[in-house]
This record gives sequence, C-alpha cells and structure tokens, in this order.
Amino acid sequence: MAKTRKKSDKTSFVPFIKWFWILFFSGVLAVFLVFLLAAWGAFGEMPTFERLENPQTNLATEIISSDGATLGKFYLDDNRTPVAYKELPRNLVNALVATEDARYYEHSGIDGIGFLRAVAFLGQRGGASTISQQLARQLFVGVRSKNLFQAVTQKIKEWVIATRLERNYTKQEIIAMYMNIYDFGYNADGIRSASRIYFGKEPGDLKTEESAVLVGMLKNSSLYNPIRREELVLGRRNTVLSQMEKYGYITEGEKDSLQQLKMDINFSPESHREGLATYFRMYLQGYLNDWIKKNPKPVTQEGERDTWNIYLDGLKVYTTIDSRMQKNAEEAVTEHMKNLQAEFFNQNTPERNPTTPFLDLEREEINRIMERAMKTSERWRKMKAAGKTEEEIRQSFKEKTEMTVFDWNSETQEKDTVMTPLDSIRYYKTILRTAMMSMEPQTGHVKAWVGGINYKHFQYDNVIQGARQAGSTFKPFVYAAAIDQLRMSPCDELPDSQYCIEAGKHGNPEPWCPNNSDGRYSGNMYTLKHSLANSVNSVTAQLIDQVGPKPVVSIVRNLGLTREIPEVPSIALGTPDFNVYEMVGAYGTFANQGVYVKPVMVTRIEDKNGTVLYEYVPETKDVLSKEVSYAMINLLEGVTEGGSGTRLRHSFAKDQDVYKEIITGYPYEFTNPIAGKTGTTQNHSDGWFMGMVPNLVTGVWVGGEERATHFKTIYYGQGASMALPIWGLYMKKNYANPDLGVSNEEFAAPENMSINLDCTKTVETKEETDDLEDDLGDLDF
Repeated sequence: MAKTRKKSDKTSFVPFIKWFWILFFSGVLAVFLVFLLAAWGAFGEMPTFERLENPQTNLATEIISSDGATLGKFYLDDNRTPVAYKELPRNLVNALVATEDARYYEHSGIDGIGFLRAVAFLGQRGGASTISQQLARQLFVGVRSKNLFQAVTQKIKEWVIATRLERNYTKQEIIAMYMNIYDFGYNADGIRSASRIYFGKEPGDLKTEESAVLVGMLKNSSLYNPIRREELVLGRRNTVLSQMEKYGYITEGEKDSLQQLKMDINFSPESHREGLATYFRMYLQGYLNDWIKKNPKPVTQEGERDTWNIYLDGLKVYTTIDSRMQKNAEEAVTEHMKNLQAEFFNQNTPERNPTTPFLDLEREEINRIMERAMKTSERWRKMKAAGKTEEEIRQSFKEKTEMTVFDWNSETQEKDTVMTPLDSIRYYKTILRTAMMSMEPQTGHVKAWVGGINYKHFQYDNVIQGARQAGSTFKPFVYAAAIDQLRMSPCDELPDSQYCIEAGKHGNPEPWCPNNSDGRYSGNMYTLKHSLANSVNSVTAQLIDQVGPKPVVSIVRNLGLTREIPEVPSIALGTPDFNVYEMVGAYGTFANQGVYVKPVMVTRIEDKNGTVLYEYVPETKDVLSKEVSYAMINLLEGVTEGGSGTRLRHSFAKDQDVYKEIITGYPYEFTNPIAGKTGTTQNHSDGWFMGMVPNLVTGVWVGGEERATHFKTIYYGQGASMALPIWGLYMKKNYANPDLGVSNEEFAAPENMSINLDCTKTVETKEETDDLEDDLGDLDF
C-alpha cells in the first residue's frame, strides 16, 4: 500500500515537470523569436551592417592653428568633434563605467544580472541599460516612447543593436563612440566640446572631479547642468565619486577630499561670432565654400559624386594662424583702440563738432551717407519685406527703442540702451575701425589676422574686404623702382625743393606740383634714406618723374597689388587704395630677398578619417634682386632709426599729451633692427604702419568707416599715432614669449652687395622733440 502511494505521488509530479519544461522552452523560444523578429525589422527598421560599421553622425569642421589649438568650428546643430579612446583620460572612463555600467567589461551588450535586479525591484535599485544599449538608443533608436508597447519594442531593438555593436566594435571603441555622441547642452555635442565649453580644456586634461561632473550629466544634461543648477550638479558629481570609490577606482580618502572641492566651471560657450580669430574664421568659411565647389567628394560605387559639407562632414582644416600670436594681436588692438576711441569721443562731442562724427562735409553729403546706411540696414530690409511703406520705415528710424550696442567700456564690449535707430547709425559711424595682419615673409604663412574691433557688431573684415588709400606706405615701391631701374642707392641725394611735372608728361592732364607735408622746403640735398624716413614729398616726386609711373606700376603688380592703378605721377604719394592683406604680402617681398610669396592661410585639409584632401603649394615670384631688396630694408630701417617711426625706440616724450593719451604702451624702447613705414592720407582719414623684422611682417590700418570720420589734427590722426602703437604692443607681447621664435636679429645681407649703403654724408635727420614737429614728415597730401 505504501509502495502504491509512493508510485502515485511520483506520477502526480510528472505533469508539473512536463509543463515546467514546456513553459521554459516556450519562453526561450518566444524570446528567441522576438529577438529574431526584431532583427528582421518587425518592430521597426534596423540598421544595416554598413550603418553599424559607419554610424552617421553630424561632425563639425574643426579649424586648427599652426600650434595645434582649435580656433573654432563650423557646424549647424551639432558642434561635435570626435576623439579617439586614447585621448580620453583614465579617470573619465572609470567614472563612466562605475556610474553607468559596472559590469561593462563582463557582458556582451546586455547585463542579465542588472536586468533581473531591475525587474525584481521595479527599477528602484538602478536600471539595466548598459553603455552599449545607451549608445544603440542614441545612434539608432531615438527618444523613449511614452506608449508602453512601443517602449517595450524599443528596448528589444536596443538589446539587439547593442549585441551587434559589441560584435563589431571593441569595448574601448564603444566607450569612445558613446562619449562622442552625447549632447551635453549649450552646443556641447560630444566629450571634446563639453570639456572645452564647461572647463576650457581638452578631454585629456580633465581632472577626476571634472570628469565626474561630465559623467553625472549623462543622466540628464538639461537637469544636471552646472550652469543652471550648481547645487544639484554638485550632489550628482559626489554620487559619481562615491561610485568610483565603491568599485575601487579611487580610495575612500580620495573620494572624501574630492567631494569637498567646489566646482570650478570655466564656461566658454562656442559661437561663430565670439572667441579667437573671429574675422579669420569667417573669411575661412567663405574660402572653404569656394573650395568645396571645385573639389567634390570621390566618386561612389554607384558612380555618384557628392559635395562636401563644411557643417556636417567633420573636416579638419589646418591653418597657418598661431593662436598665441593671434591672441597677442587681438589684445594689442583692444588696448590701443579703446584708448584711441576715448580720445576721439572727447574731440567729437556735439559742442566741439556739430556734425559729429563727420568733418569737412556739407549737410547734403551727410544726409546721403545716413540715407545709404539706413537703406542697407537689416531693419530696413526686414520692414521692406514685411510690406511697410518707405514713410513708415523712415518714421521707425526716428522712434526710440531698446537695443544693445557696442561699448568699449563694458567688460562684454556691449551695453543695453535706449536710442533711435538713426542715432545708433550715427553712433556706429563714430567708432574707429582697424585691420591687422602678420605674416612670415619666407613662407607666406599668415600668423595673425584681426579684421576689426568686434565681429559681433562690426562684421566688415578690413583685412581683406576693405581698401583704403595707402599714403606714404606706397612710397617704398617708388624707391624700389628707382633703385632697381636707375641703379640708385639709398645714399644718392636729391634737392628738397618745390618740384613740378609739367602737363602732358607721364599722362598728366595738367602740371603736378606736390607740396611737402608742412609746406616748407629746406633747399638741402637729402639722401634717399633720409627722404623716405621723413616722407619728403619733393624727393618722391623727382623719383617718380625719373623712373616713370609705368615701371612703378609694373613692380607693384608683381608684388601682388593687382588692383587697377592709374599710370600717373600722383600714385607716388599713395593715392591708390589697397587693403592690409595686399600690403603685407608686398612688403614681405623686401624681407624675403626679393621673392614675393602669396599669403597663405590654409596648409592642409583632411576628412574625418585623416585622408588628405588638399595640401598647399606655395605661389612665389622673383620680383627684385637680393641687392635691391636689402637696399630697401636699409631704407626702411631708417624710418625707425631717425624718421617718423622713431617713437618705437625713444622714451623722451612721456610727458607729451598725445603720448599720454593715445600712444598706448609707450615707451616701447625696441633696440633690435626694425624696418617700417608709417602712412597718413589726406585729412588724416587713414593711418598706417607697416613693420618688419627678419621673419615677421605686420601691417596695421586704422580709420573710420567713412573717410570723413577722422581726427581734427595731425598729432592724433597720423599713422604713427593711430596705427604704430598696435604694432608696438603686439611685438612687445611676441618678444615676451621666446617660444614664438620672433627674430630680433639683423636682416640677412647678400654676399656680394654692389649697392652703396654707407651714407657718411647723410644730412642729420630731425628728432621728435616737441609737439610742433611730432612726426610731421609722415603726412601725405
């Protein structure tokens, strides 16, 4: 009987065991079928093998300086520049794994233990989403649906894609992809942008506590954003540090000390209109858009040929700009132009100048200028497009409105104010503009480019877009032609007396009799070196007469100044218009032993994989002999030794008003060889300084947007006051950093110099000893 009962009990368990295995294998089969259906796309499109191998993400084009710094980027919505795993600091990787996926190195995309824990505790003790799943969601699945069924199918797709990712990539590659894809807010797409924007450094330089902040943001970059919620982010950071200690990545002591630290955020948002080298970057944008039109992508297997996109394709553009020299240039511009503008405002109050900021203009001409400015403004364009009548638009320009305008006295260089749009136009016409470019003459590499004082408010790039009268900075080309064509030397002498070129000669319709700047003539014989140093117009007139305008224009064209230049004598005093880009290239020929090298800004372009798409080939031209070029250097050295550029060397004028007010940084007290030329145009509308040392040529221009916007007197309005201080400040900053390698040596002389440079009979040059003769030789009328 007992045996019968035991047999009966055993028999009764058989159905349960049978059903257990049926249910178990059915569940396994169901899971398998669900995964198979998901893989086949039953729950939505799945990425192909090609997409898994090459996931599509929008990558910003990166602009890289010659010293390896990132100057800026071009992007639309995604400011993303990928980094390789080896560029990620160990503390960042450890923080990520400890916080997001502690068993990351043990699973193959799906954490079974984490999944069971999440199910058992309904997610109260953490989720089960692995780093691979999160990457799958970011790349291919998208935002989690609020619909339960869709959310479940999305999770299944994540599992499938995560396992595929694990098969196609290494663990290190998956971490790098995940950190590159995440959006950290404020245009910080990917870890590189995030570390630059929130901490002002590259990812490899992140400290442990900084890495913890960024990893903490992965939970929700909007909620845990250090700019918006500092206390909340601090708590989240400390949670990450606790996780790192829990899993053995840092000690308890390290955790405790790191948790005591305050957050040191260095918020540096990246914008096309802000940051270093803004004018250069905008020039480069146009350059690249022209380049991609001529250089399409390689032909695909289907025979198609697409166009590169500078905002999406992740190009790397290697430039010649040195970020350190660029910073020095921008600081020099800011320091001097702020001082210069303050004095200009002081001299152009409505009481002192009723037509401010214009001088020497009739009311009708002023009205034409203002009318033109109104009609080319953004406000006029928008109102016109909205269907407003001209009368309505004009009336709106007379109504006060709140606006933000440029202001030198603000830390942000702008202020909120209330004024009429018409008054804002007049105000902006009062702001002096500038341009500066610095170049290595031997290579043509442009090292610094400052197109204006503030790109956000003044987007016209005066380096390359504008063109203004060159004034005395054109005279060296006349002297070069005379030395080259007539075999003259810096020591040859000509009389300082009134000189006229008669009508009919050299295409003159009437006699041309230029005056010296101060209207006086000494009657003495002056060497060419003295005459150029002090801008003696009477001597320059004799030279253009002897050599003729045509050879001068020919040399000028070979020096890269290819604008239309009339072949008439008056060009000798700098009446043609040029821009800083052209002038620096031309002067570089003198420093490069007579070889013109076209200025270059881009040396190489690569695609996102490092394939070289473009490599620069120098464009050069032999223009002058080594002897003529060195003779020109000798002449131009005279400008800073005893002419209008001597304020770069002396220190005796500290107490003079003009020096105290606007010669920013004076005294400079340079002792090294400097070749240079100041330039001032009619009514001192434009101030120039071209300065050279053996391996760096720099040009500076300063003036108003309108030529009628200028200082009243030559003491303030000459090139030696408006432009030269920027050069002085810039070079002092460069010399303060020996790593830049800016030369303070002598210019290299040719081995066989046949041109006489020993001017032992030179007439003593005048000194800058008082206000009345302060650089007056620099004037050109």
